[in-house]
Amino acid sequence: MRDPKPQLPDKLYFKIGEVAKIVGVKPYVLRYWESEFSLVRPTKTRSKHRLYRRKDVEALLHIKQLLHHERFTIEGARKRLKGQHREERQQPSDGAGDRSYRSVLVRVKKDIESLHRMLS
Repeated sequence: MRDPKPQLPDKLYFKIGEVAKIVGVKPYVLRYWESEFSLVRPTKTRSKHRLYRRKDVEALLHIKQLLHHERFTIEGARKRLKGQHREERQQPSDGAGDRSYRSVLVRVKKDIESLHRMLS
């Protein structure tokens, strides 16, 4: 039976406890998966606390799907993810997904404000 994909809160960064609840595994499992899958690289604060981005959480949900539901081994899941990443890079871009500079700057500003609130 497949778990429904959880809704991610509209946040830029997530602490390890939040990610553990979203993904449905213990924090030590997340730390282990970080060491096994180069796709997941959370940033760290000065005090060494992990901050996961939205793409990290989505990657962890995909990893859990492969390992727990599709019954891949760690090595098999790593190969599957590497193959999918290669396919995504090879697809030609038509430019339709390009953002304007203004929208990028707005997003960066929101990121910085979110980090400031989290660290305050």
